[in-house]
Amino acid sequence: MTVIDFARAFFGDSAHWHGEDGIPHRVVQHLLYSAEALAIAAAIGLPVGLLTGHHRRGGNTLALVATAARALPTFGLLVLMFTWLGFGLVPVMIPLVALAVPPVLVTAYEAVRSVDPPPVDAARGMGMSETRILLQVELPVALPLVLSGLRTAAVQVVSTATIAAYVSFGGLGRYIIDGLAQKDYEKVVGGATLVVGLALATLAVFWAVARIAVSPGVRRSH
Repeated sequence: MTVIDFARAFFGDSAHWHGEDGIPHRVVQHLLYSAEALAIAAAIGLPVGLLTGHHRRGGNTLALVATAARALPTFGLLVLMFTWLGFGLVPVMIPLVALAVPPVLVTAYEAVRSVDPPPVDAARGMGMSETRILLQVELPVALPLVLSGLRTAAVQVVSTATIAAYVSFGGLGRYIIDGLAQKDYEKVVGGATLVVGLALATLAVFWAVARIAVSPGVRRSH
């Protein structure tokens, strides 16, 4: 059988569309893991990246932190956290957040730092506070790049959240892990196809968000 045959057999089996092991339930689990990890990464990376970019300081430190975080092996970190912290969602979240923080952090920093100085200087000359300058002048211009960092992080997390299945959690990784253990290649191909589809859907969502959130003038300039 070809990969297409395996996929057709998996999606054509009505048993895969119902119950706790059904596709809708596994997709929702996968999305919840991914959304939680991305939210934590954004809560860490965005404020630090935006503030350091605004003050134009700490770029070398951020680069070192991002490089170190990217060098961490996600699966190895999962095993280490599971051994250290035991069963729970926290050992799953830590490697996913470590994966997502670098693109969010570095892109936010570079996005704000690259904003042209004249509008910022004019805002300061008008007496605007530093917080208002960041949020009302720099962030709208930097938003396309900020969203690109979030998009990269989201796709990476969605693609990697399958690791939750290694420590007995759900999500789409359940099909891949269980399928390999049972030598059920319909499940393996079906699970992998769903992960790819979810990653592509994530790209589409961020494209739509960018079309709505970014002003046409800023969008054209990028």
